[in-house]
Amino acid sequence: MALMSKAAGNRGARFSSPPKAKLERWRVWVVLGGLLMLLSGLLGRGLYLQVWNDGFLQDQGDARYRRTLKLEANRGMITDRNGEPLAISTPVQSIWMSPRSMAVLSAGQTRPVDWKPANDDELIPMSLEEIKKLEKHLQLAPNELLKKLSASRKNSQGKEVKSDFLWVKRHISPTDAKSLMAMKIPGVYSQTEYRRYYPAGEVMAHIIGFTDIDGKGQEGFELTREKMLAGKPGSRTVIRDRRGYIVEDVSTIIPPQEGQTLQLSIDRRIQYLAYRELKNAVETSGAVGGAIVVLDARTGEVLALANAPSYNPNSRAKIDPSHKRNRALTDLYEPGSTMKAITVAMALNAGKVTPQTVIQTGNGTMAIGPNRVKDDHPVGAATVEHIMQKSSNVGTAKMALMMDREAAWNFYKDVGFGEVPHTGFPGEAAGRLRPWKNWRPIEEATMGFGYGMSVSLMQMARSYQLFAGNGEIHPVTFTKLVAPAPGKQVVSAKTAEQVRKMLEMVTLPGGTATRAQVVGYRVGGKTGTAKKLVNGAYSDTARVASFVGLAPISDPRLIVAIMIDEPSFALRYGGLVAAPIFSSVVAGSLRMLGVPPDAPTTNIFLPSQELEVKEET
Repeated sequence: MALMSKAAGNRGARFSSPPKAKLERWRVWVVLGGLLMLLSGLLGRGLYLQVWNDGFLQDQGDARYRRTLKLEANRGMITDRNGEPLAISTPVQSIWMSPRSMAVLSAGQTRPVDWKPANDDELIPMSLEEIKKLEKHLQLAPNELLKKLSASRKNSQGKEVKSDFLWVKRHISPTDAKSLMAMKIPGVYSQTEYRRYYPAGEVMAHIIGFTDIDGKGQEGFELTREKMLAGKPGSRTVIRDRRGYIVEDVSTIIPPQEGQTLQLSIDRRIQYLAYRELKNAVETSGAVGGAIVVLDARTGEVLALANAPSYNPNSRAKIDPSHKRNRALTDLYEPGSTMKAITVAMALNAGKVTPQTVIQTGNGTMAIGPNRVKDDHPVGAATVEHIMQKSSNVGTAKMALMMDREAAWNFYKDVGFGEVPHTGFPGEAAGRLRPWKNWRPIEEATMGFGYGMSVSLMQMARSYQLFAGNGEIHPVTFTKLVAPAPGKQVVSAKTAEQVRKMLEMVTLPGGTATRAQVVGYRVGGKTGTAKKLVNGAYSDTARVASFVGLAPISDPRLIVAIMIDEPSFALRYGGLVAAPIFSSVVAGSLRMLGVPPDAPTTNIFLPSQELEVKEET
């Protein structure tokens, strides 16, 4: 029994639980504290990113995938007074790529036919053969596209990165774009844009102007009415993957506001006629250039304005910068004898003379201090009417000297000289009219026949409104009017009628502008042949030939002003080179407007060349 008890005691001792290991309490707290600190750090970082710095993450995400696409507004159309289109926008396609998403393969490598991206981060492989194919189709220079795809720039961190967006070729025809996209080259995309097209081409270039490749006005009314024509673009915010595909829209689409239509006062038919005749005269006379303005005599609306040489706004890459000058509005010249009608009107309206007042011009010379005024064709003692018809410098100078200097200056200002015409056209010139206090007698006299002051052709056309109606001058405008704007009374209706009669005499036998006559219509006007200032001195050979006239004289509907810059010396007279343009333009324009004839068809009386009167001032 004792042995069994001992054995049992030994088994109990063998199977009893071992004593538990005692874990140090401080170790528990260290581990637990570390875990809590790690958790707090993660929570704090998350809180910082999600609450205080969430804008940074949002910006980074947006920079990679979010895009706000600009929805182009269709630019407003420009039309003539009859609604004929002068500038329209046509849809075209522009090709673009993302160099950052492209990987140019080495020579000899090609992309598998069944290639598909494994994920959004995979670059799109493009072979050199495909690049050459694109260059040929888009008419790019060899290796031009390859250089653009390989080009890189430094980002804000100073790292070399490639661009996200690259215009490959803009404004290609929809047909060419369709055939290009049919190649199905991955990474090549097309986008619809609008290109400005000008149906009248060079005929309207100086009025309409043109836009740049982004559709912004650069010249003419494309520039001055940019805000009206451009409209307001819309927007569309989308999520794009790195290959450029739109995944989803993330905001409401804001539709674009289309540009407004601009209706000009220009008559496209008269504009074409004026440009054709001007261009022909400039070319045949060997002139440096020329300009023509046609105004509605009743309203001041510009029916035509043309310059030569001109340019084609549809092919801007080939434009000669000198051809963009709008000579009719920006170029200044001394008007010469076309100014005599203004001087005569001033003297008549002031009561200094009447149409029948006789002025002694002697042998055609007049001394004013050390200077002399001369006539090319002395007229002796002549009435004011005869002085106008024969274009006497001496007779006109004497009438100018009859006027008080300040009164003469105020009259010239009322007519519009020395001030911008305010037509709304960019770059229009104000001309040069010096303060009356600085006038010397010789200057007061020469201004009477168009020397010592400078004007634009538009200013001369506007000034002849004096004679078209009852002595009023209306603002000149390129916009079609519903009703004429109020005019400014400058001379009396009686004075206007008296000068109008004299202007008709100028175009009749014995006058200097017989070539301005028009079959079936009575017309009137004044020629000018002025020496041109070259390097500060009057040239012996360079002339500015001009003519300003009205038609029909019985009830004027048109005012036409023409200026030819430096025609050949043999054709230097305004009566030879400018008056025939007036005749052709008026004849066609009056018929287009349906103006009934006011004279028989046998009213043309052209003198022989030997008897033709020519003036030079």
